[in-house]
Amino acid sequence: MSEIRKELQVAALCNGTAIDHIPSNQVFKVLSLLDLGDLKNPVTIGNNLESKKMGTKGIIKISDKFFEEEEINRIALIAPNVILNIIKDYQVVEKKKISLPQTIVGIVKCNNPKCITNNEPMLTRFEVLDNNKVVLNCHYCDIKIQKEDIILK
Repeated sequence: MSEIRKELQVAALCNGTAIDHIPSNQVFKVLSLLDLGDLKNPVTIGNNLESKKMGTKGIIKISDKFFEEEEINRIALIAPNVILNIIKDYQVVEKKKISLPQTIVGIVKCNNPKCITNNEPMLTRFEVLDNNKVVLNCHYCDIKIQKEDIILK
C-alpha cells in the first residue's frame, strides 16, 4: 500500500495573518486593496490552489501583520467569505470568518456624481442590502451599487 504524503502548498508562518479561501480571481485585488506591495514584511501568495469547497482558491500570508477592523471590512467588499487566521508561534490562535458589516463608512466612493459625499468633505456611508451578492445603498442619495460597480476610496 502506497503512503500518501500531504505537504503544505504555501510556507508555514511563525507570527502574522493568513487570509484564506480568497476566490482565485480576487487574490491580486485583495493584495492591492491592503497595499501589501508597499509592506516591508514578508508576504507569501498562493493562487489557484486546490480547494474542496471552491475548486481553486488563493491564500495570502503576511508575517508580523495583524489587521484593523477597517482593513478587514475592505477585504469583505470584494471577497466576502474569506477566513482570517491569526497565527502566533506557528499555531492558529484565532480564526475569523469575514462578513460585511451592516454599515460601511468611508471606504466606498458613491457612484452618483451629484451625491453630497462627492461634493463636500465628508465620509461616505452605505447600508449593506445583500451580504451574498454585495449590494450597497448610499445613505445620502439612496443610489444602489452592485458589487461589480464598487469603487474603493
